[in-house]
Amino acid sequence: MKKAMIIGASIAVLLSSCVSQKKFTNLQAKQKETQDLLNSATVKLNSCLEEKASSSSQLKVLQDQVSNLKNQNSALLNNVGNLATLSTKEAENLERSLESIKEKDLQIKTMNDALNKKDSVTLALVTSLKGALGNLADEDIEVNVEKGVVYVSISDKLLFKSGSYNVSSRAREVLGKVAKVVNDKPDIEFLVEGHTDNVPIKNKVLLDNWDLSVKRATSVVRVLQKDFGVDPKRMTAAGRSYYVPVADNNSATNKAKNRRTRIVVLPKLDQFYNMIEDGMKKASEGGN
Repeated sequence: MKKAMIIGASIAVLLSSCVSQKKFTNLQAKQKETQDLLNSATVKLNSCLEEKASSSSQLKVLQDQVSNLKNQNSALLNNVGNLATLSTKEAENLERSLESIKEKDLQIKTMNDALNKKDSVTLALVTSLKGALGNLADEDIEVNVEKGVVYVSISDKLLFKSGSYNVSSRAREVLGKVAKVVNDKPDIEFLVEGHTDNVPIKNKVLLDNWDLSVKRATSVVRVLQKDFGVDPKRMTAAGRSYYVPVADNNSATNKAKNRRTRIVVLPKLDQFYNMIEDGMKKASEGGN
């Protein structure tokens, strides 16, 4: 009986063991399936996390770009404002420059007009002198213009005897023709210059060539004043000795060229400047 009970109990235990093993196997299978699902979910989670990190990085880049664009836009707006201000200033500067150029053009035109007027006066004077003295030989008297100044050069042999400062009778005829021209033009002034060669001279009256050149100039001035009525206020007498030659004093011919008396028509600068000032005033009034 006991043996039968033991056998029965053993069979029951065996049967019970067989059932638990089956459940265990099933549980293992479910566990594996769950583990697989967990692994798959983990992989997906990691992939999502990576995508999130990448997206966050891209978002950061885009945010930085947006911020840069905003800054650039703000800078451009400021530049536009600055350019508008700069354009206004440039326009004002350009306007001032144009006004300055206009004024300078008016000044240049006025000066050219004054110079043309002065040249016209000079040409008229030269024409009058050459017309009055045209019958004389070129070697005796010359009329020319140098740097806008009119010169009448009269040779020594026509005016004076050698070593003398007394005006010859022939020279008075020439001086009379010159006086007629200058008397017809009372607004001009002139200088009478005496020139000698380099041959020294000294006597009871003359100390040197300075003396001779000055006395010859004053002699001409006196003749113009006393004999032909030229206003003495318009004349100046000067001696240059032999220090302003027209040729080297190395021959008789050249020395004869250097012995001369020049009548220099002095430019009246005050009249010239008055012409310019009047022109400037008229130009300014016309511009306004």
